[in-house]
Amino acid sequence: MPVTSATGEGSVSAVRAPLNRAKLEQIGPHWLWQTEVLDESPSTNAVVVARARSGAPEGCVVVTEHQTAGRGRLDRSWETPARSALTFSALLRPPAQVPAERWPWLPLTAGVAVAIVLRTLGYPAGVKWPNDVLMQTSTGEKKVCGILVERVETSYGPAAVVGIGLNTSLRADELPIATATSLEIESGAPVDRTFVLLKLLAQLENAYGLWLAEPAKLAAAYERLSVTIGRDVRAELPGGNVLLGRAVRIDAAGRLVIAHEGGETAVGAGDVVHLRPA
Repeated sequence: MPVTSATGEGSVSAVRAPLNRAKLEQIGPHWLWQTEVLDESPSTNAVVVARARSGAPEGCVVVTEHQTAGRGRLDRSWETPARSALTFSALLRPPAQVPAERWPWLPLTAGVAVAIVLRTLGYPAGVKWPNDVLMQTSTGEKKVCGILVERVETSYGPAAVVGIGLNTSLRADELPIATATSLEIESGAPVDRTFVLLKLLAQLENAYGLWLAEPAKLAAAYERLSVTIGRDVRAELPGGNVLLGRAVRIDAAGRLVIAHEGGETAVGAGDVVHLRPA
């Protein structure tokens, strides 16, 4: 049974209870993050992009109780009922010495952080390239989390806005697609969103540290958690083209390498409309 609250920290909060703002906004000076909770926001990524351009420091986190116009990869949009998900964005300002070709690894880095936390809490989670976290359910793999990372050019240097949307207490009749799920559906118990968010922020900081200093360790962690590598896949490309083959690895630029009859082809997140099992 997945864990939904820490031992000794009290009972699990009521279904769709508000986030504990005091706990989130006063998490201590030893953390990278400074967190702000909004009652409602069209898009936390848009808020943090604006903050980045205004000079907000690395570690700025905006989380909303109700995101009304969330954005995903390829400008796909979505909305969830209030307090039914964890929707937040974090600002990173990578050092100038980090080469630009490594930035596409940031969505994968966030995926590693989410999957590690969910596994720690007892959920059978894995990362699907390039920006989803899936859970193994009784009816197959289903999406529980989506990630969107945006690079923002500012007068203070380039910044990365990491947006994460994790389904926590969505009911089955509220799911946007049949291949989605939520933590509550899978656990059968209410989810303490504050507790989970604190775990996510801590793990995201750890994963970001690996991205900065130990990319080989990050790549090894991603491969262990991947539900894509080693599978036969169908990559649907812009213009209606299709690439069939076996996903064999993620390269240093965050691209998925697909082996096929003609050799190997590396595709980036922007090159693929959909990636599905073959």
